Order: sequence, then C-alpha cells, then structure tokens
Amino acid sequence: MTLTIYHDGQYWVGIVEVVEKGKLKVFRHVFGTEPKEEDILLFIHGRLSRLMDESSQPGVEVAHKKRGQVNPKRLQRLAAKEMKKGISTKAQEAMKEALEHKKVQARIENRIERDRLQQLKYEKKKQKAKARHRGK
Repeated sequence: MTLTIYHDGQYWVGIVEVVEKGKLKVFRHVFGTEPKEEDILLFIHGRLSRLMDESSQPGVEVAHKKRGQVNPKRLQRLAAKEMKKGISTKAQEAMKEALEHKKVQARIENRIERDRLQQLKYEKKKQKAKARHRGK
C-alpha cells in the first residue's frame, strides 16, 4: 500500500494504491489545505479503512513485484525517485475504472428509482379512476 500526497493546483489530494490478490485498487481523498502529519495519521488510522471497506471497485490486474531486503541507501534513493514520479498510470487507470463503475451503479439505481416512482404514479392514477367510478 502506498499513499501519495500532491497538490493538484487547487487542493491537496492523497492517492492510496493497494494491491491485493493481484489487483490494483486506488482510492482518492481530498485533504483541502496542506495536511499536517497528524492530519495524515488521522486519515490513515480513521478514514482509510472505512474508505476501503465502502468501495466496491473491481480493480485493475497488475503483476505484483516481490522485493527482498533492500539496502537503506537504495531505499532512500527509491523513495526520492517516487517523490518525483507522482501517480502511476496504473493508478490513474484504476481510478478511471472505479469512476466508470460508480457511474454505471448510479445509472442503475436511478433507473430503478425512476421505475418505482412511475409505478407509484400509475397505481395512484388507477386508484383515482376506481374512486371516480365507484359511485355509479
């Protein structure tokens, strides 16, 4: 799991990349103003687990690299390189896929709600017609 925090021009945004069972899942959290260390820790210990549990995104297939023990100096160089690099394209792809999945779910839910309201309207109309003809 990696957490990348960057400034997108307007807000400070955190991107969490999680690889589980060969699938990359990406979560986005907007911090707003520049987050302090305690804000980041609060996010990690509090909001992150709920964010991951509530998500129903399928994820993107990715090959998982397994690293052994890494020399501390190399680890420092890798961290500096990651700081310069920013968000991976796989993460962007996963975010786009999650957004599309959310759109499809919202479309389905909206259609179900629309049909339900239409059915209620129809039932009400039938009841009114029955009430009008009942006296004859």
